[in-house]
Amino acid sequence: MTLTADFWEGRYQDGTARWDLGQPAPPFVSLLNSPEAPKPGRMAVLGAGRGHDALLFADRGFDVVGFDFAPSAVSEATAAIQPHQSAQFLQRDIFELGREFAGSFDYVLEHTCYCAIDPSQRSEYGQVIQTILRPGGSFIGLFWAHSKPGGPPFGTTPDEIKQMFATFDPILFEQPTNSVDSRKDEEYLVWFQLKLTKD
Repeated sequence: MTLTADFWEGRYQDGTARWDLGQPAPPFVSLLNSPEAPKPGRMAVLGAGRGHDALLFADRGFDVVGFDFAPSAVSEATAAIQPHQSAQFLQRDIFELGREFAGSFDYVLEHTCYCAIDPSQRSEYGQVIQTILRPGGSFIGLFWAHSKPGGPPFGTTPDEIKQMFATFDPILFEQPTNSVDSRKDEEYLVWFQLKLTKD
């Protein structure tokens, strides 16, 4: 199954973008408020949507570039940028980012993008993340690890997540206590750092 730009744009246009929380994900807020919060750097946000998570990190000093398939989402996110925030939003196919942004980011942020793509593309998705990160860069994600059939959103498991990012060293892997009610006990907050050399 190929989910095109038109497909995702249609979800925004017909009001069925149910993955959009209308706010930053609470586990990201908690991470940034913690003593272990990541230090600001240049961050790519994949499947950024209306930009809630991206702008949260921009508000904390990150230089953010958000990418999304849907032009209306990119437009709304761009309109929400505040003057003090370093952020931009670009309409792109995330699977093409390696050609334009190889080695460009200190961080990649993920939230409901992994569960939106066809599971057959997940390995390619992981490769894109490695390609656009700088050496030693970090991947921060909030995974919706549900077990419902079909999709999108497509389910996953903690073991699959760990296997997918086996070329990273885990800094954080936990089940947050403040997920939104509809995803309670089904989310995993992860922070992985790209290994400088492979085992």
